[in-house]
Amino acid sequence: MKTIHVSVVTPDGPVYESEVEMVSTRAQSGELGILHGHIPMVAPLQIGAIRLKKASSTELVAVSGGFLEVRPDKVTILAQAAETAEEIDIARAEEAKKRAEMRLDSKQDDVDVKRAEIALKRAVNRLDISQRKF
Repeated sequence: MKTIHVSVVTPDGPVYESEVEMVSTRAQSGELGILHGHIPMVAPLQIGAIRLKKASSTELVAVSGGFLEVRPDKVTILAQAAETAEEIDIARAEEAKKRAEMRLDSKQDDVDVKRAEIALKRAVNRLDISQRKF
C-alpha cells in the first residue's frame, strides 16, 4: 500500500513526522479518512485524535484544534497543541479535568463557561487517547 507523509506541528515545534498508510481525524465538517493521492484540501480540526495507521499498528496524536492541509502525497496538521499518546502526562490531564469541572460546577459569574468547557474537552481528549490501546 502506498504511504503518505504526515507532519504534526505546533507553535512550539514539530510533534510527529512519519510515513503512514492512512490518516483519520475529525474536522469541523465531519470525519475524514486520507490516503495517498487524496485531493488537496484544507479543513479546520476539532479537539480530538489523529489516528495514523501504519501496517498493523495505529498511532494516536491528541490535538486541541487547528488546521489540516492535504496534498496528494503529504498531510500537514497545524495544531494549537498536540501530544502523542506516549507523551501525555496523565496526572496533569486529570488535574486539568478536575479544575475545569470545578469551574463549571461553581456557577460563579466570573467563570468563563465557554473557556472551561473547552478546557474540559481538551483534558478528556488527552485522557482518552492516553488510555487507548491498539
